[in-house]
Amino acid sequence: YGGVVLGAYLYENYDIKAPRVLKRVDGKFWGLYGAYSKQGAYEMDPGYEGVAWSDDGIVWRRASDRYILSVHDDDTKDWEKSSIYQPWLLQDGDIFYNFYNAKQMPEWIEQIGMAISSDLMNWKRYRENPVLRVRQGGFDSNFVSDPKVFRDGDHWTMFYFGVGYNKAHIMAAFSDDLVRWTADPEPLYQAGGNASGLDRAHAHKISLVYNPSNDTFYMYYCAVGDAGRGIGLITSKRVGKW
Repeated sequence: YGGVVLGAYLYENYDIKAPRVLKRVDGKFWGLYGAYSKQGAYEMDPGYEGVAWSDDGIVWRRASDRYILSVHDDDTKDWEKSSIYQPWLLQDGDIFYNFYNAKQMPEWIEQIGMAISSDLMNWKRYRENPVLRVRQGGFDSNFVSDPKVFRDGDHWTMFYFGVGYNKAHIMAAFSDDLVRWTADPEPLYQAGGNASGLDRAHAHKISLVYNPSNDTFYMYYCAVGDAGRGIGLITSKRVGKW
C-alpha cells in the first residue's frame, strides 16, 4: 500500500469563525481519507478516497474496505481519470458533501469536483463536475486544488490553491448553493509575497483558524521557497483582505 491521509472531518459547525469541533453521527466521529495503492514516490497514481470512523477522535477505523471514489468507478470522467486526491467533508442540512480535486494526464490538469451522500457511506458524483475549473491565462490555469469550504455570512467561501505562471497561489471562490461557484481571478495571496523568499515558488494548502479574542483570522499555508518547504502564516481582520 502506498499510504493513507485522513484529511477531512465532519464538524459540528462550518461557520468560518466557528471552532473545529468533531461531530458525532450514530454515536461516532466520521472522516474521509485519501489513499494510494503504490509505493515509491510522492502521491503515485492512482489515488482513491475512503471513509473512516472513530469512537474518540484519536483511533480511526475504516468504515469499509471498499473505496468511496476511485478512477475505476463507472461514472468517472476524463477530468478525474488519472488520480483522485484529498477530500473536504461538509454537512448542510441532511446532505453530506465531499469536495475533492482530481487529475487528468498527460496534461496534468487538476480541478475540483463534488460528490454527495445521505449516509456517509454511499457517494454520488455531481453530474456537472468539475464544479471549479481551471482558467486559461490565470493564476489557476493548471491546478484548481485542495478545496476548504466554510459558511461566511450569507454565502459559502471556498479556499483553494491555483497553479498558474509556474507557481501555486492561495485563491478563493464563492457560492450561494454549494453547486455554482464563482472564483476570484486574483489570488488572496500570491506566491512570492514574503520578502524573505519563504514562498517564492509556492504558497498553497491552507489551514484557517479564527481567534475571537482579537477578531483575527490566521491562515497557515505550505510555503516553498529559497529555504525549501515550510509553514507560512498570513493574518487578516476580514476574509477578503490579507
